[in-house]
Amino acid sequence: MIVSDTTLKELLRKGDISIEPLEEYQIQPASVDLRLGRHFMKVDENSEESITLDSHLQYVEIEQDEIIIPPNSFLLATTREYVRLPDYLTAFVEGRSSIGRIGLFIQNAGWVDPGFEGNITLELYNANRLPIKLKSGRRICQIVFARMDRRAEKPYSGKYQGQRGTVGSRVFKDREVKDNIS
Repeated sequence: MIVSDTTLKELLRKGDISIEPLEEYQIQPASVDLRLGRHFMKVDENSEESITLDSHLQYVEIEQDEIIIPPNSFLLATTREYVRLPDYLTAFVEGRSSIGRIGLFIQNAGWVDPGFEGNITLELYNANRLPIKLKSGRRICQIVFARMDRRAEKPYSGKYQGQRGTVGSRVFKDREVKDNIS
């Protein structure tokens, strides 16, 4: 079941969910708007011949208040907010409709698992023919919380737990990669 604004406010007040920093205007009827941070990453195209799932990928890090995403380009970004979920809620991140209507696709790779805490890394893709200029602090996406039928037996404690800022892919740390190496 999706969590309503009334329940979100109650969970925030009790400290079951933590979203810091948070302004009242960010709370929507069934979600919380998250704002763009000022830390970005893009694949270092000059140091990579190709991208594989088995090795560490080199990124160029950018820290600034404004960024321009060229047409047909991909960029990692972060939310300003640090989010903490209890073991009985999951969440997913969606782009805001107003942002999608200008051709910016915003993705968060999969669910935000119960027990996760950290800044949310966003995958941004400019599907437009024009560059898109973004400013830190603007509402860019929304996080929707859903109650699980019971508490997670094993809340999230994976490779992105506690992440701060934008974090690149850690797919090379997947179990099957390690198993193949041994």
